[in-house]
Amino acid sequence: MDLKNRNLVDPKRAKRVAIVLANPSVNTVAGWPCGFWWSELSHPYYVLTEKGCEIELFSPNGGRCEPDAMSDPRDPNGFSTADLISMGFIHTPTLMEALEHTAKVSEIDVDRFNAILVAGGQAPMFGFDKATDLHTKFVEFYEAGKIAAAVCHGVAILRYAKLSNGEYLATDRTVTGFSNIEEDFVDDALWNANLLPRGRRLMPWRIEEELNSIGANYIQAGLWRGFAVRDGNLITGQQSVSGIETAEVVAAALGL
Repeated sequence: MDLKNRNLVDPKRAKRVAIVLANPSVNTVAGWPCGFWWSELSHPYYVLTEKGCEIELFSPNGGRCEPDAMSDPRDPNGFSTADLISMGFIHTPTLMEALEHTAKVSEIDVDRFNAILVAGGQAPMFGFDKATDLHTKFVEFYEAGKIAAAVCHGVAILRYAKLSNGEYLATDRTVTGFSNIEEDFVDDALWNANLLPRGRRLMPWRIEEELNSIGANYIQAGLWRGFAVRDGNLITGQQSVSGIETAEVVAAALGL
């Protein structure tokens, strides 16, 4: 193979991380639009760029990506009001412009990057089943010995990612992701606010249940506690308050 003109990872230059966001979708359970979660983009972006990483944004289909409303610190719901890191991202024009023009996941040249990080939000639960290019790229990173990471509902990728031998990537590996107790908390809050019929779950399936069903060793740190775990070059973060922890584990794995 002629590598002369290929822009490969150079150990002397900054580490490169591909952050993947879900494209806008619809929560078919609740009937509302959904997308990525702000803190699962902005917090890793902040941590990793502060450590000198170069970040590029991708999505399965490319193009504009939109956040879940509850994750926006400006939203009247007040859920994310204290998220000053996301507010800083929102008020940085060049970063917001990047969200309008994400590249397609299929365009990721794995040789150019040291890690892939899949952010969550509601949209992965309704669109990642069709994101076959993402399934493939995530496994390519992993099988190349590079960091393959996901946080919160971005961990949905592990329901679909299979190794070249046909086995699930997550089987026999220690992982985390949005927990059942957190899903229960969200469902209960929506029921009490009359935003969802009582007894109906917001998500069509659950990360913890699915990971256990494919033979993963699922663990979690408790309700809304920042937590991330590394098993070899697979890194997973528990939920939306785990963006910083996930990025710190990724950075450590990259030797930063």
